[in-house]
Amino acid sequence: MTPATDPRDNRLLAALPDVEWERWRPQLELVEMPLGKVLYEPGSTLAHVYFPTTSIVSLLYVMEDGASAEIAVVGREGLVGISLFMGGATTPSRAVVQSAGQAFRLTADLMLQEFNRAGPVLHLLLRYTQALITQMAQTAVCNRHHSLDQQLCRWLLLSLDRLDSRELVVTQELIANMLGVRREGVTEAAGELQKAGLIRYRRGHITVLDRQRLEQRTCECYAVVKKEYDRLLPARLAT
Repeated sequence: MTPATDPRDNRLLAALPDVEWERWRPQLELVEMPLGKVLYEPGSTLAHVYFPTTSIVSLLYVMEDGASAEIAVVGREGLVGISLFMGGATTPSRAVVQSAGQAFRLTADLMLQEFNRAGPVLHLLLRYTQALITQMAQTAVCNRHHSLDQQLCRWLLLSLDRLDSRELVVTQELIANMLGVRREGVTEAAGELQKAGLIRYRRGHITVLDRQRLEQRTCECYAVVKKEYDRLLPARLAT
């Protein structure tokens, strides 16, 4: 077990007003999030919602033949399990840990109780859901209209925003699964970024060497998503 992180390293938990925070705090359970852990499968009923602090979770849409593609990433800015309080109870997507770390979780019953109280919690969760929907929509547009090179840059930047490190522990095969492309394409795109001096790739580790140039190289999709999260999720709500 690694040293426990602070629940309020998660942006949503940090934005809770004091009254709600004091009510939530004793109910939050710290959990380890190992690489590859599946939090839920398509069609399953959610038992918990997760608030990542040092981990990143990938939301994947899985086809009938087993092929999958990432529709969004969730890290310390948000939560995993919006279908619970949006009325669907289940979801057609799979949630799998993309970057190992920690998270705090809340039981499904407690999450529904808090959402149904309305007030600041409801408004905060709805704003987060809007930001997540924006990311999903922009991912679909990006995958359809932009090059694999640009998609890889967007994916790297979104992942970096959810970590305190410039290094990602990830294989090219995992990236290929996330982007829904062939591994050879990722190898070529990553090689081009490495030759340009933007990243260093070695044995499942990607280190970003020049973030500014990576942002210049990516498409507009990264900025659209980041701007929406920044607009909708204030650092702290009024008490």
